[in-house]
Amino acid sequence: MAKGHRTMTRLRGENLTLAYDERTVASTLDVSVPDGSFTVIVGPNACGKSTLLKALARMLKPTEGTVYLDGAAIASYRSKEVARRLGLLPQTSISPNGITVGELVARGRYPHQKLFRQWSPEDEAVVAESMRKTGVDDLTDRLVDELSGGQRQRVWLAMVLAQQTSILLLDEPTTFLDIAHQHEVLDLCADLHEDGAHTLVAVLHDLNQACRYATHLIVMKPGEGIAAEGDPVRIMTAELVEDAFGLPCRVVDDPETGTPLIVPLKRQR
Repeated sequence: MAKGHRTMTRLRGENLTLAYDERTVASTLDVSVPDGSFTVIVGPNACGKSTLLKALARMLKPTEGTVYLDGAAIASYRSKEVARRLGLLPQTSISPNGITVGELVARGRYPHQKLFRQWSPEDEAVVAESMRKTGVDDLTDRLVDELSGGQRQRVWLAMVLAQQTSILLLDEPTTFLDIAHQHEVLDLCADLHEDGAHTLVAVLHDLNQACRYATHLIVMKPGEGIAAEGDPVRIMTAELVEDAFGLPCRVVDDPETGTPLIVPLKRQR
């Protein structure tokens, strides 16, 4: 198992064992998210990708080990304090019936509300800017239920942005989207990363998308935890793909970006 990088990091996990009920999903994981990175977690089904993300977000308590946020155990913070430091877009997001886009995005300001300080001009400005950045500012009065899948995902991203956290965790943000909307959402994530204000951690299924967008890649393997991590250009090889995913392939340069492109070998008859 590769050890986590000891670069500057606000979010890390040490010696993590993750389990659901009696079933251990991953054990002895050391994970560090480099500050300012677009970190993507990949791996085959049931290897613990989303479980790891939930542990980093304090949605799941490790059976062993500790997740640290800004130098302190994440479990030591109050829930609102975690939400002021770290934003999470879950794999499945369900909005209340009859809620408008503007009302949903405004819910991202909840961590900043206090007993004697409710809605303010600052909140209004943050919500407006979050909607502008995600391109949903023209949908303010639309019902969320009426939107397309791609539009809804951008609205949820706007809500997470409205929390004003510099760390964003995204659990399979392209699930159920067609290929055009997948790249639309990932382009938006790349823009958020490149503006210099956000560290992103995303779980993705598509290896080629992961290699194209990630600045730091974490490859997980069932039963072994982390098989490799680092710059996709440096670590992504045919040997790694076959070892972690069981897929014989060639790895070539993407003609558009120069990042690794995984091409499965032709089926042998």
